[in-house]
Amino acid sequence: MDFGAVLQTNPPSARVVQLAQLAEAYGFSHVWTFDSHLLWQEPYVIHSRILAETRKILVGPMVTNPSTRDWTVTASTFATLNEMYGNRTICGIGRGDSAVRVTNGAPATLKTLREAIHVIRELANSRAVEYNGAMLRFPWSFGSSLEVWVAAYGPLALKLTGEVGDGFILQMADLDVAEWMITTVRKAAAAAGRDPAAVKFCVAAPMYIGDDWEHMRNQCRWFGGMVGNHVADIVAKYGADSAVPRALTDYIAGREGYDYNQHGRAGNTHADFVPDEIVDRFCVLGTKTDHITKLEALRDLGVDQFAGYLQHDNKEETLRVYGESVIPALQTAVSAKS
Repeated sequence: MDFGAVLQTNPPSARVVQLAQLAEAYGFSHVWTFDSHLLWQEPYVIHSRILAETRKILVGPMVTNPSTRDWTVTASTFATLNEMYGNRTICGIGRGDSAVRVTNGAPATLKTLREAIHVIRELANSRAVEYNGAMLRFPWSFGSSLEVWVAAYGPLALKLTGEVGDGFILQMADLDVAEWMITTVRKAAAAAGRDPAAVKFCVAAPMYIGDDWEHMRNQCRWFGGMVGNHVADIVAKYGADSAVPRALTDYIAGREGYDYNQHGRAGNTHADFVPDEIVDRFCVLGTKTDHITKLEALRDLGVDQFAGYLQHDNKEETLRVYGESVIPALQTAVSAKS
């Protein structure tokens, strides 16, 4: 299993770079950042600094969207970073949440998302693509390589992911929901004539090492509120009695709006409706043994990467314990002599 660290690009940017360096030092393979240009600093500028000050780690947004940037600009950014730092980028993309809602916009349609994925991937892989009635290609890009991983929750978005995604990002660590979504994506991939095993699976959720459960839950309750924004869209579209697992949909009954000024922040007062049970199911909390047990269960479901959000007050210690205990426990043991 691979491991990623998910960071917000809060100032000072040097702090974000420092955490990325620490993640690499502790054996993480990926660093992801939020992409919401009004709430936080511009991620791609900081990505360039992270890449310059690390050696191997892959860097990308979790997640960008098709609406706030022209697709060719997004592709150009990735291709440029790849030329500068040697194919060390990855693109997470979804319909859009905070980046578009803060500007009174709305998430992109699935049709738009599908088209954006195609254009971004082709251009960022040094290939030609049709865009706005013209065939376009970066004449300066050679050998660039970019995977596009799709963040999704609803049935049709999961179907799209199986059909076109290099990977699937599930932003929660609930075992029952993960099993249903992974199965749904794999079925869609097979129906599209793809090898289901070719689609990689990433579970992204807050990770917090500790033993004070009340404190850990309060530090990570914001995540249930963030997920609730997407769940509310699903319930509005499909109804509460859809094929989506009730473990995902039932908890938003007490939801009364959302303040994006507190998005992704510990202490978010608009996440008070999220019960402790949901925090425990959606996040990875507790001692190193608790983390290892849950991550082993996710791995057994087919999860290729766990990406842990670090929006809490225990960042360094969580990274340290992962590097010294959790990551080694999830790696295949190799003997020096047999």
